[in-house]
Amino acid sequence: MATDIIMRIAGEGGEGVISTGDFLMQAATRAGMEVVTFKTFPSEIKGGYALSQVRISDNKIYSQGDTFDILVAFNGEAYAINKKELTPGKIMVYDFPGGDFEPQDHNGVHMYPVPMTKIAKMELKAPIAKNMVALGAVSEIFKVPMDSLIQSITDKFIRKGQAVVDKNLEAIEAGARYVRENIKKTDTRVFPSPTPQKDVIIVEGSEAVALGAMVAGCRFFSCYPITPATSIANYMSSMILKANGFVYQAEDEIASIANCLGASFAGVKTMTSTSGPGLDLMSELLGLGSMAELPVVIVNVQRGGPSTRMPTKHYQADLLSTAYNSHGDTPKIILAASNVEENFYLTIDAFNLAERYQMPVFMLSDASLAIRTEAIPVPDISKIKIENRVTYAGKKDEQEKFLRYVNTKSGISPMGIPGTPGASYAATGLEHAEDSGPRTNQETRNMMTEKRWRKLENIEAEYTNIEVDEQQGAEVGIIAWGLTASITKEAIQRLRNKGYKVSAMYPKMVYPVPVNSIEKFASKIKTVIIPEANYQGQFAQLVKAKTNNVNPVKLNIYRGEPFIPKEIEDFTEKYLTKGSS
Repeated sequence: MATDIIMRIAGEGGEGVISTGDFLMQAATRAGMEVVTFKTFPSEIKGGYALSQVRISDNKIYSQGDTFDILVAFNGEAYAINKKELTPGKIMVYDFPGGDFEPQDHNGVHMYPVPMTKIAKMELKAPIAKNMVALGAVSEIFKVPMDSLIQSITDKFIRKGQAVVDKNLEAIEAGARYVRENIKKTDTRVFPSPTPQKDVIIVEGSEAVALGAMVAGCRFFSCYPITPATSIANYMSSMILKANGFVYQAEDEIASIANCLGASFAGVKTMTSTSGPGLDLMSELLGLGSMAELPVVIVNVQRGGPSTRMPTKHYQADLLSTAYNSHGDTPKIILAASNVEENFYLTIDAFNLAERYQMPVFMLSDASLAIRTEAIPVPDISKIKIENRVTYAGKKDEQEKFLRYVNTKSGISPMGIPGTPGASYAATGLEHAEDSGPRTNQETRNMMTEKRWRKLENIEAEYTNIEVDEQQGAEVGIIAWGLTASITKEAIQRLRNKGYKVSAMYPKMVYPVPVNSIEKFASKIKTVIIPEANYQGQFAQLVKAKTNNVNPVKLNIYRGEPFIPKEIEDFTEKYLTKGSS
């Protein structure tokens, strides 16, 4: 029987809540288990409620789960927020005595009091070690593979010296010793037995984006720091210089996209990362990228909006603002990743598409996916296709004239790279003729507008990365994008385990809308449901507007956290029940 454990560590920002979850995740991965994390924390530098949830299984997992099996409460606020979910059969490890709260009785809940604060202050003389004491206690209670845990802690702190490693291991042992001497285990939950370690790497969402960019050949990165996209810049800074690339922190988002367009004009693959407010500032220059036909990748790590609103929280509400970001008729492509592994591969796809079609390409992530950690299979770089732009080879004779924007059948014309003989041209935001000279006559305007949009006429046939999971006889189908797609997969699994027939589609390209695929999918079922983490149902709006007679049912949340599988499962079940009655 499969083992599936969800542990939620909760407390105040600055208490080591997030790092405790990370150590458990790393230890589980080293022991050959499947792992998915979910983290949330406030926008304040220190303080406020923070949560790290680790789901561990010996089977494939898609989401953070519905709730927790084990709550590790560092303080009274963590208990107060989560106590409504302490139902019979669940477990709580909490800071007592010596903490700031004493819990009430919870019928059927296994309660394990551990004086985390007291041990850290009085025994170890290191209040900062409270989280390590908690980690040691949890490891002892639930039989976390200690060898794996010790290795993770050593790897994390060895650069600070062996003394720091030893102090943390001392705290781990103090927590474990307290449990051995004082706690009688009343539940039966234990971590899955270790299996041979898989050929995987432990990667965070933003790190996967940076790795994908490097594999794709990105050698120029410019951005302005903004939560929750800054971590991409941090990872890029540590990688790109080693590949003779260049990273530049601009004075604002306007300058960052301008820098990228300049580097692209010079022949270099470029990327920037931002979030909603930064994307707003980039609007005019993104129009220049489309008009001048310059390849550039923009990663939008969505957060709660509008305005500043919730900088560290999950949202899927930038789809419309990304699709319609710039004034005028502005061709662009938008991809959306549903998990950490897709953050890697879709970033590569974004570069390939930008190079092929010579236009801005967006990759949508979000605040939860950016800090979600997964163990993903080690990519086989030799099998990854990398595309480069079509370039002008140079003059063959004196009479030859370089036409940067020559009106080809595909709409794609060779780019001139500075330094190539005869390849000079004006990359202008003005309407222009084939030779790049400014023109405003009707004939030229019509010809060049149609040329730019002609590139995308066959995009759905040329970019076929869309996942369709159909069941014969299904009357209900779910179309989900972004992180919600990953959570939907678990909901689908549960519904089928109940005996329901339900189909699903997970588009990776959300703009231009894959109309043909969606219409074909919808033609086989009665009801299409689109779950989204936004109020308006933004992808549902696009689907309704772009397709013929597809009128999806919207399922929307906007609380700043992702769906849980049960929400999608229960909502869909109502329509499945209607169909069978």
